[in-house]
Amino acid sequence: MATVLICRRFPRLSRVTALSTTAKCEAKSGSGKSEQKREENPETANIRTEPVATIQLLNPLDYRVSYNPSAYAKSRAASQQHAAGNSGQALGDAFTSPGTAQVPHALGTASSQALPPLRKALPKPMSKPLLSQTISACFSAAQSRQEAEEEKAERHDSKEDPRVFQRGRPEYRSLSYDKSEPRETLPLEEGNSVLHSVAVCKGSQSPGTILDHFCKLSRLPAEHRAALLSDPRFNMLCRGAVQNLGSFSTSELVGVLKACVRLALPPTHPLLSACENEFCRRAWDMQLAELLLVADCWRCLERSVPSYLSILFSYANVRWKDLTLPQFVQLLYIIGEGRRSPADLMQKVESMILKHLDAFTLEEVGTICLGLFKSLSGISDHVMRKIADRVTLQMEHMSTYALVNVLKMLRYARLDHLPLLKELGKVVPARIPTINIQGIMHITLSCSSLHYFNEGIMAAVAMSLPSKVSYCRSKDAAKFLWSFGCLDYEPPNEEEFYSSLIKQMHAKLHEFRKFPEHLLTGLLGLAFVKRFPEELIDYALRDEFVQLTRDSKYELKKDLFTLSRSVEIECPSYQGSRLPPQFYHEITELVLNFAEQEIYVRPEIVEAVSLLESMLGGPEYVKNHMILPHTRSSDLEVHLAMDGHPIPFNLKDPVADKKLKDIGVSLTDDLLTQLITGRFSGQSPVEVENKARTPAQESLRAGDCAVLSGGTPITDARLQVEPKSGRSLEASSLALNPQPQRVKLAIQVSNRNHYCYCSKRLLGLHCLKRRQLRLLGYVVVELPFWEWFPLLKRTRLEKLSYLHYKVFDPAQLRVGG
Repeated sequence: MATVLICRRFPRLSRVTALSTTAKCEAKSGSGKSEQKREENPETANIRTEPVATIQLLNPLDYRVSYNPSAYAKSRAASQQHAAGNSGQALGDAFTSPGTAQVPHALGTASSQALPPLRKALPKPMSKPLLSQTISACFSAAQSRQEAEEEKAERHDSKEDPRVFQRGRPEYRSLSYDKSEPRETLPLEEGNSVLHSVAVCKGSQSPGTILDHFCKLSRLPAEHRAALLSDPRFNMLCRGAVQNLGSFSTSELVGVLKACVRLALPPTHPLLSACENEFCRRAWDMQLAELLLVADCWRCLERSVPSYLSILFSYANVRWKDLTLPQFVQLLYIIGEGRRSPADLMQKVESMILKHLDAFTLEEVGTICLGLFKSLSGISDHVMRKIADRVTLQMEHMSTYALVNVLKMLRYARLDHLPLLKELGKVVPARIPTINIQGIMHITLSCSSLHYFNEGIMAAVAMSLPSKVSYCRSKDAAKFLWSFGCLDYEPPNEEEFYSSLIKQMHAKLHEFRKFPEHLLTGLLGLAFVKRFPEELIDYALRDEFVQLTRDSKYELKKDLFTLSRSVEIECPSYQGSRLPPQFYHEITELVLNFAEQEIYVRPEIVEAVSLLESMLGGPEYVKNHMILPHTRSSDLEVHLAMDGHPIPFNLKDPVADKKLKDIGVSLTDDLLTQLITGRFSGQSPVEVENKARTPAQESLRAGDCAVLSGGTPITDARLQVEPKSGRSLEASSLALNPQPQRVKLAIQVSNRNHYCYCSKRLLGLHCLKRRQLRLLGYVVVELPFWEWFPLLKRTRLEKLSYLHYKVFDPAQLRVGG
C-alpha cells in the first residue's frame, strides 16, 4: 500500500496545492469491527502478533515482504517524538493516549523484548505462499491496530475530560458522581422480578422500597437499561416516585437522582423535572456537599437547571467562609459547566484562588481556569499573573489538558505573560504528535490570539497536522488557517499543510451553513498569506451565504467586506460571486464612522498629521483617512512629484473646482480689437493671466489640474463604490490611468498591536494591507512605534527632522518611478 502523492492545482487557486491520498484511508472504514473483536479478546491479539517476531528471525532471503514504507517511517518518527516528550507528560491527560506511542514502537525494528527466544522458533518453515499471506495479514492487522489507536487518541469527551481533577483527592467522592465506581451487574431475572413487584403494587410503595428498585434496575446491563424507558412497569415506578417525592429524605432523593444518572434518563424526563423542583424547595436545608453533588448529577444528565444553580450560588455566597478547597474547585467546575457567572461571587473567587493557589494540584488549576473561561468570568490581571507564574514553574509536570485550559483563560484575559509563553515553547513542541486535534488547535489559537510567535510550536503543529486533518471539525480547520495566517507563518511543508486544510474545508462545507463564521475565519487566514481558493470564496460571497451571516450571532459583515475587497485587488481574474454595491456602501460608512471616533483621533496620528502639514505646506498636502477601509486602519497619504516636491491633492471641494472661475481678465486694446473684428493679433488673455500668476499659485494650479484630470485617483473611501460593478474606483482608476509622474506615499503610523508580541514581525492583516497598497501603486512608508512613540516626547525640531527623512527618502522616488 504505497502512498501516492498527487500534485495538482485547485480550480482557480492562486497557489499550487498538493493532495496526499493513501490506500489506508479507503480501508479505514472497514477495519472498525475487526478491531473491536481484537480488543474484546486480547489473548487472540497476542497470538496473532507472535508470527511477526518468528518470521523476522527466520528472515528467508528469497521472500519479499510487502509493507508501507511511509507508514513505517512515520511510526518510527512518532515513537521517537513520543519518547522525547513523555518525560513531561502527566497522568490523566485527556489529550493523549498511551496506546498511540506503544503501537508505533511495536511496528518498528524488533527489539530484544519483542522477539521470542530462539528455542521457540517454529520447527518447520511455512510454505512460501502461506508465509507470504501470513506476513501481509500481520502487517494489515498491525496497521489496523495503529489506525484504531490513532482514532481513539483523537476522541475528546467533553463530559468526562473536564472531570479528571476529581481523581486527585478522595474528598471529591462526596461532592461528585463517580461513574467509574464498581457495581455488581444485576441478573436479568432479578430485574424482571423488580418490575413485576412494581406492577403488583402499582407504584404504592415506600420511599425506601422505591429507592431500592431504582438502585437495582440501574445495575442492569446497559442494553437492558435502555429498554426500560419503554417498559410500562418502569413508567409506573417513576410515577410512584413523583407522587411520593415529598416523603423522601434528602439522602434518599439524592440516591434516586444518582440512579437516574446510571439509567441515563433523557434530560426532559418528567421524573427529573419533579426532582429538580423538590431539590429547589429544600436546598436551603441541605449541606453544601449535597448541593454540589446534586449539581454534578445534573451535569451528568445534561439537564439545564438555571433555577437550582441560582440557589446554589446564593447559598455559596452566604456561606463562603465555610468552603473547603475541594468544594471551591467543584463549585468553579459547576459554574463553568453551567455557563453562568454569578457577579456577586467573582470577587470572592479571586480571593479564594490567591488563598489556595500553592495548594491546588495542577489539574485543579486547569479546572479553575476552564470554569472561568466557560462562564466568561472576568478576572483581574493580578490573579491571572499569579496563576501563570505557578504554571510556568511546573509546566513540564502538567497534563496537556490542564495546560490547554490555562491557555484558554490566558487568551480570554488577553494577558501577556512572557515567561509562560517561553516555557510553552520548550515543553509543547515535543508533545504535539501525541495531542489530539482539538488540543493542538487550542494551543495554536492561544499563540495567535496573544500574537505570540514561536517557530518551534508552529512548525511542530504544521508537521503533525496533515496526518490528523481528517479529524478536524470545520471550527478546527478554520482556526488553524486563521492562526497561521495571523502570525504570517508559512511552514516548511506549507503546500502539504495548506492543501490538506483546504481539502478539509471543502469536505466540511455542509457545516458552514450552521457555522458561517468558521468559513470566513478560514478564508481570511488564507488571504493573509496570499492564498485564495476561489471555489470556497465564490460560495462565501453568494447571496444565500451572505444571508446566513446576517442570521449569525456574530457580526460578520466586516469579515465579508475584507475578504471581498481583498479578492478584487489580488485576484483580478476572479469571475465568481461578488457582494452588492449597497453592501459595500453600508460597511464602508460603518468602518469610517468608527475610524473618525476611535482611530483618526489617536495622539500619535494627530501629531504626525499636524507636523506633516506644517512641513509640506498645509492640509492640502496630507490626508488622514483609510485608503483601504476593509483593512480597518488609517493611512497618511502624501503625493510627491518625481523631483521630490510635494503635490497638493487634498481639496476640500473638488467638485466646485470643476466650475468655471472668473480669471480676472483686463480690458486691453488687443482684447477690444478681437471682440470687434473677431481676430486676435497678440497674446491670449489666458496667457496674459498665466504670466501674472505667482509661482506658488502656479504650483497649486498644477496640482488642481492633476486631480481634476484624473491624474490622481479619488481616495475618499466613501466615493470608492462604483454602483454598477461594485469595484472600487481606486483600483479601476489605477489600471486606466497609470501615474508615473508622481509618487503616492501611504504613511503607516504603526503600534504594538500591528506586530507579534515582543518582536518586529508584522501580523497577517497588516501584511495584507501593505501588500495591497503596493499593488494599487502606493509606496508604503512606516513610522514604526519603536521609533515614533519615543519621539513624541522630544522637541518639535527632532520630530520634523525625522518626518523629513522618512518622506523625502530618494529611494522612494525610484520605487514610485
